[in-house]
Amino acid sequence: MAAGADLDVTVIEYRKHPPDRAALEHVVAVLEDPVADLVRKDSLFTKLGLAPGDYAEPGPVIELLLQHKMLLQRPLIVRDDAAIIGRPKDRVRVFLER
Repeated sequence: MAAGADLDVTVIEYRKHPPDRAALEHVVAVLEDPVADLVRKDSLFTKLGLAPGDYAEPGPVIELLLQHKMLLQRPLIVRDDAAIIGRPKDRVRVFLER
């Protein structure tokens, strides 16, 4: 990707417009990372008394993210047929250059 290259990008503010079940199912289906990585294992995760091992499969991850949008790992970069978690940030450039 050349410097100054034009990209058609849509930024979704997940707090205002959290992904619905269909959107999460699509992301899970095309995610190049382990589905467990979609869940932030932060202080909220701990406060809720959750166990990482319980969120290694698509179904539980989707249900959790529908209930607790703040646990969605970000940034999440999605194309029609692929998705990645944009961490470390260098992954984003490589992903977009494909």
